[in-house]
Amino acid sequence: MITIQGLKKSFGPLEVINNVDLEIAAGKVVVIIGPSGSGKSTLLRCLNVLETPNGGSISIDGQQLDFNQPVSKKAIGAFRRLTGMVFQSYNLFPHLTAKGNVTEGLTTVKGVSKKEAGETAEQLLAKVGLADHKEKYPHQLSGGQEQRVAIARALAMDPKVMLFDEPTSALDPELVNEVLRVMKDLAQEGMTMAVVTHEMRFAREVADEVIFIDGGVIVERGAPAQIFTNPQHERTKKFLSLLQ
Repeated sequence: MITIQGLKKSFGPLEVINNVDLEIAAGKVVVIIGPSGSGKSTLLRCLNVLETPNGGSISIDGQQLDFNQPVSKKAIGAFRRLTGMVFQSYNLFPHLTAKGNVTEGLTTVKGVSKKEAGETAEQLLAKVGLADHKEKYPHQLSGGQEQRVAIARALAMDPKVMLFDEPTSALDPELVNEVLRVMKDLAQEGMTMAVVTHEMRFAREVADEVIFIDGGVIVERGAPAQIFTNPQHERTKKFLSLLQ
């Protein structure tokens, strides 16, 4: 489903992603962990080209972008539609209801009729447990509810892959579980997912593979049981010891 080869990303002289290779099979959940500044969020943002890599290639569902040569805006736009991304900030339109936030992309980007978009939005809001909140505006929702609207909005575009960048880090502790529950449901349904998170319990329970990144390189990768109970690399051991 996802193949990354020789991926590189620099900001000026600072090399943030250094020659990363990674494969994520269809229907699998990969959780990316690492210290702040390790490059994990940049890697995720490169997957939907919110950050343009300086080299290497990314393939999703058979479509490839080769960043060793110029890439057109049209190609990037088409590629980006393969992914749905959820950020730590919800980025909802404040002047639109929950339903309106979900329908917006369907009508403006995909050209879906208002009637069909409305039906899809209601189905997706029900899916994330917000059927009774569809007419509420973002300021009337809790942070957890806003993030679930953001997930529904991303799902509305029918992505091949869902990308989550610290989706619970801005939430109060009591609201974290309602978002993680939706993510677990998506995983059980077979959605291919790449997740950057500090929620180690989620990584243990849901991930098919955990990847530890530091200094822009993949230091260690493996099944959750192996990474969390028997890490092989000293850097991984040190990072996980700080989370105890």
